[in-house]
Amino acid sequence: MGHKVHPYGFRIGVSRGWTANWYADKNYSDLLKEDFAIRDLIDRRLANASVSHVEIERGINHVTVTIHTAKPGIVIGKGGANVEALRQQIGRLSSRKVKLEIKEIRQPELDAQLVAANIAQQLSRRIAFKKAMKQSVQRTMKAGAKGVRIAVAGRLGGAEMARREWEREGRIPLGTLRADISYGQVHAHTTYGRIGVKVWVYRGDIMPERKAPREAAPAPAGA
Repeated sequence: MGHKVHPYGFRIGVSRGWTANWYADKNYSDLLKEDFAIRDLIDRRLANASVSHVEIERGINHVTVTIHTAKPGIVIGKGGANVEALRQQIGRLSSRKVKLEIKEIRQPELDAQLVAANIAQQLSRRIAFKKAMKQSVQRTMKAGAKGVRIAVAGRLGGAEMARREWEREGRIPLGTLRADISYGQVHAHTTYGRIGVKVWVYRGDIMPERKAPREAAPAPAGA
């Protein structure tokens, strides 16, 4: 049997960091529920803004929410109206002061979550799954990826029997810790059921910084 490991969980602390940076002793469960509520709110409000992921950092009396998006103009809105309304809505979910930051994703073709969301939208519009997969692979490789793999599973093309189809190009070294692998999973809601889309994008290696070797301690006198 194969043991499937999430590409992000496997690399946390090595080549990736956490998407939630905070520590709590007593009210951990309440803060965790608050995190889920914030992420759900952002997913609903910014469904069309190409949001890849959300980072949440907590201090003593403040919460910093960082939204990574390929369309920052939609998130910010005219004169910052949308982002201020979103900040107020998040503020109602938290008792702490909320700070909202927007970070632009300059190459959405190299972000697996955005690639998967794009394929899911095409499947919902009844575009042939093979065409959508091949075009996404070509765009991602053209953007500079070293490898990409796409899997779609479900009632593909409205077939009675569900199946899984793959499209792949380049290398995807899932077992290499230093490999920078972007992973995304999205569900496409179609008239004949739900179709799962998974994308892996290999963007190169992240070489860990080597610490300078310690200098040898001087030998004691008289040794």
